[in-house]
Amino acid sequence: MTTHLLHRAPSPLSFPESPLSRAVKQPMMLGLFLPTQTGGFSQSTLPRSTRWDFDYNRDLTLTAERYGFDFVFGLQQWLGKGGFGGEMRYRENFLDPFISTVAIGALTTRIITISTVHILYGHWHPLHLARFAATADHISQGRFGLNIVTGYDQREPLMFGMTRIQHDERYERADEFSSIMEDLWAGEENLTYNGRFYQLEGAYVSPRPAYGRPILVSASASPAGFEYAAEHSDIVFTSSPAGADFDGAIDALPAHTAQIRAAYAKTGRAPKIIIFPLIVCKKTRAEALAYREAIVSHPDSDSISAYYARHTAGDAHGWKQHDASDRILGGHLQITGSPQDVADAIERLKAAGFDGIQIGFYDYGPDLDFFAEHVQPLLVERGLRI
Repeated sequence: MTTHLLHRAPSPLSFPESPLSRAVKQPMMLGLFLPTQTGGFSQSTLPRSTRWDFDYNRDLTLTAERYGFDFVFGLQQWLGKGGFGGEMRYRENFLDPFISTVAIGALTTRIITISTVHILYGHWHPLHLARFAATADHISQGRFGLNIVTGYDQREPLMFGMTRIQHDERYERADEFSSIMEDLWAGEENLTYNGRFYQLEGAYVSPRPAYGRPILVSASASPAGFEYAAEHSDIVFTSSPAGADFDGAIDALPAHTAQIRAAYAKTGRAPKIIIFPLIVCKKTRAEALAYREAIVSHPDSDSISAYYARHTAGDAHGWKQHDASDRILGGHLQITGSPQDVADAIERLKAAGFDGIQIGFYDYGPDLDFFAEHVQPLLVERGLRI
């Protein structure tokens, strides 16, 4: 992969006082995957209080900030009327993560907000996103991040009058796109560039970001994705290559994180690697297993079938060992048990090479409160949180 940078803007990690530098001091970063879409991440009809609307997600973020969480994350996906269908019309309502995280960033004081952006859909140009993200960074005083994704689904591009670009070429385009943004954020001069995919003449962005550039994240599970991330990203958000069941997946994860670190070693950089566990936690293991059983006993079968069909028709390299039943509860990994069990699992993820987790819950409000009260103190005791 060829980079095209002239004056690469430094990572926020180059600034000891940046919000990202503060976050990575935690032995295990804590993030919250916001449910900004109908049904969140679980395709079960068991009653719960989780909602997709802005007020609910704002309040979740403020609560997570109060509990000391390091970041929140917004998902992006493009769906037609009815979403994935089923009784719950799964993901029909979908807040735009960019707009939502910028708005939340203005209401918070410490927590980092990260938005997912499909940079290759429609008519996105790196000059547009460089200014938008610099503005978001300015609003949040350096607490804004972009999760750059290229889109694995074959139907989403059709909504923009496009067809899906071949997998590795998507990362070649993303490399050029991000390289241009990093030049613009460096802002040493007007940028004129005539590349393979993008052209600019006399382009400039100001105000520039507070700490070199916004935080850059890559959701990657392929060699091409890891190579792109090694050139551009502070954080790699990856999935489990061995299914969502924690006990079945944990042994495969050290080799997976080692592959990511090997890609970064070629550039002399080190990644921060995170994964998305869906956590079911109660005071006892028996209670947690009963809660999980109640959730998975109410599958929204029609939406699960539609989701699984769409996923298997995509060309993503992640989630290949995940099956349709994993979707009832959701998550890249599923952790169920007592506070001690959950702390054990998080400790094992640390040993497997992860630097943080981006947590999802079934019933977000009460489950987040329970996690903060009963699990976080155990993480401090184990040296996983400061």
